[in-house]
Amino acid sequence: MNHADPNRTGELARNVAVALRFKQSQGTSGMPQVEKEVLAPNYDRVRGGNLHLAANARDQDFSHPGLYLRKAIPDRVDVIEEVIAEGDRVGLLFRVTGTHTGGFFGIEPAGRGIDVHEVALLRIVDGRMVEGWFMMDEIALMKQMGATMPRRPDGRIVAPLLPTAGEDADACAQRLASQPVASEVERRRFVVARSRGSTRSKADRAADHQLRRFGFVHMRDYCRARGLPELDLEAAIPDRRDRVEVLMAEGDQVWMRFSTSGTHKGPLCGLAPTGRRVGISVVSIMKFAGNEWKESWTFADELGMLLQLGQPNLLLQGGV
Repeated sequence: MNHADPNRTGELARNVAVALRFKQSQGTSGMPQVEKEVLAPNYDRVRGGNLHLAANARDQDFSHPGLYLRKAIPDRVDVIEEVIAEGDRVGLLFRVTGTHTGGFFGIEPAGRGIDVHEVALLRIVDGRMVEGWFMMDEIALMKQMGATMPRRPDGRIVAPLLPTAGEDADACAQRLASQPVASEVERRRFVVARSRGSTRSKADRAADHQLRRFGFVHMRDYCRARGLPELDLEAAIPDRRDRVEVLMAEGDQVWMRFSTSGTHKGPLCGLAPTGRRVGISVVSIMKFAGNEWKESWTFADELGMLLQLGQPNLLLQGGV
């Protein structure tokens, strides 16, 4: 759905305008004034886009990329690809583009161009942003920079905490199915929630369904490039369970933010089972035509999982 969708009116249109104004002002001379106007006094940046690179650099003498990464990528331009709005939430899918010419959380510049996806899920109340949640494709970013995770002097690997929020996907699907009269939009929510349940059925997808992006795309590419067995997360993490955190629907789109967690009990990208618990965030964007689920675009926090497994550089130049 185009971000200028004429079907949005009232509160939804205002919320989208606030989100886009915030995004488009970044790096301009008007940014400080826009922030004063659109960010609520209690604004909570729940998650930053470069969560893991920033965490790795914390309390270290590493270079900082500056506000909105403008010191590291001074010619940064964000290309908005998708927008969704429902209630007090706005979702943005965009690409961060530019040239890496400054230090980036300890990664020295090589003057390379970057073009990576980032997702933002925002809450806007009374015209002001109260919550921001961001996730950038940090694996793609480091690949394009020709870099690996900078090594901390203390040798620590800073792994994210296991997620605990959200509703079990089976419980979410059962709750949606119990509604007495389901609209087309609610039917789509149910289909999407059920797809993350214990059976993870693909039966609801249209015969011509297109998988525009595989959630663990970098792991899949790594396995193929090295002649390893096809990535099989169900075998690697057999007790894997998903929890739905955000489920939004507008027009022909349904967006879902969920966590996927379990125990590493089988081979994964050539790694022997570690017995470690892993749990990361995933965002999926689904498109429908009537009752048919036509497209999926999924983005998983692969770097977060590799940090939890103690192998942050597995998929990057230079290896383990």
